[in-house]
Amino acid sequence: MGRNWNGPLKKSSDYVYTIPKGYKKGMKVDGWIFADDELIKSIRQDNAPEQVANVATLPGVIGASKAMPDIHWGYGFPIGGVAAMDPEEGVISPGGVGYDINCGVRLVKTNLEEEKVRDNIKGLVNTIFDNVPAGVGRKSRLKLDQSELEEALDYGVEWAVENGYGWEQDLERIENNGRLESADSEKVSKKAKDRGSPQLGTLGGGNHFIEIQKVEKIFNEEMADAMDLEEGMITTMIHTGSRGCGHQIATDYINTMEKAIKKYDIDLPDKQLACAPYDSPEGKDYFAAMNCGANYAWTNRQLILHWVRESFEEIFNETAEDMQMEMLYDVCHNVAKKEEHEVDGKDQDVIVHRKGATRAFGPGRKEIPKKYRDVGQPVLIPGDMGTASYVMMGTETSMKRAWGSTCHGAGRVMSRTGARKKFRANQIRKDLSEDGIYVKSASDKVLKEESPGAYKDVNNVVEVTHNAGLSRIVAKLTPIGVMKG
Repeated sequence: MGRNWNGPLKKSSDYVYTIPKGYKKGMKVDGWIFADDELIKSIRQDNAPEQVANVATLPGVIGASKAMPDIHWGYGFPIGGVAAMDPEEGVISPGGVGYDINCGVRLVKTNLEEEKVRDNIKGLVNTIFDNVPAGVGRKSRLKLDQSELEEALDYGVEWAVENGYGWEQDLERIENNGRLESADSEKVSKKAKDRGSPQLGTLGGGNHFIEIQKVEKIFNEEMADAMDLEEGMITTMIHTGSRGCGHQIATDYINTMEKAIKKYDIDLPDKQLACAPYDSPEGKDYFAAMNCGANYAWTNRQLILHWVRESFEEIFNETAEDMQMEMLYDVCHNVAKKEEHEVDGKDQDVIVHRKGATRAFGPGRKEIPKKYRDVGQPVLIPGDMGTASYVMMGTETSMKRAWGSTCHGAGRVMSRTGARKKFRANQIRKDLSEDGIYVKSASDKVLKEESPGAYKDVNNVVEVTHNAGLSRIVAKLTPIGVMKG
């Protein structure tokens, strides 16, 4: 985490704090932080607002450098950062996507009764733990040769479904249908492929999880009806990303971009913002490789979903179809995309970087599945393992204020090192058990790092997000069983 930040913040509306573009040399636009009076105190304790200001210096940045209520210190860009660039004059920056390309979340529904699931929760979580490799160093159940991996990189979830991992209808419920078409596996290094091949279909460690949840409360009946969500419904949330493949793609292209800033004479306040013009050979190559990382992550979540469905079948002796294990939606929260947005009253293409931020398109956008198009895009906000997660819906306000973006989770308030020093794994298990939550983790280290006390209050983050109009609360989900990597 960074040091305390004491720069200028002007409260420009109830939920927007502005860093004026005169704050530091080179700022081309203001910085905006979406927060309330309480959250802004914790945000100031981290130096992430400085990163918001730094992003405002990038060539071609449009509107404002924006940050969501779960903002915290990141690499170059803050986590929770959103920035749009002009495709002709602007840049693309790996720091605006992050190392875990397309880290994201998917939510799967069931028709199972809560009592039946609670009675079998230990066996269910343990079976998922056996079926889905998790934790540092765990290898996939698949044995892929390079050509198979390249197909997954180029075609994403289409490859997975064609090979029997999932249902055709899954594709309709994934952002971009689980495939970014500008992907080109030739732009991905052999090292990234070598790291990715043994990890496709693994959960990983850190804040990644599989969680069995209950729909605790419905806040918006109309939107819940559009998603077929009901109080008491049992759901499963999967949160993971592109593993070592995405990390290596980021590493490779950060090195490329560090050379590019000299070549294109780009002046930066922080070398972690290393970038290249979007339209340059370096920019195009990174975009193609990053899209492969996104396709890998969607495929990764698809394989995990397939094995989760099999685990439910094993425990409950019913087919996944009979248990109606349909995907509600899958969202991505670390990516850069070319999207059409309104700029100065006209629609134009922009390159939107979302790092620790979720797309939240409002009603009517063609990118939203037909089932949800009239109400808006589903948004999935995971909390920490002891509290709650939320289903929200994208809004027209978000389109106007934040390039159709919203928060992505609770956001850390404590470093992983700090959490390991403060919390004890056995106590965490005990506390969760007393709250009716069974947890199984690949390591005590991860359990301590991911303690609920290491995060902001997700209820507060979501409330601010809702009140700021970035997305609307639809339903609150509470955990019954948690699997951590």
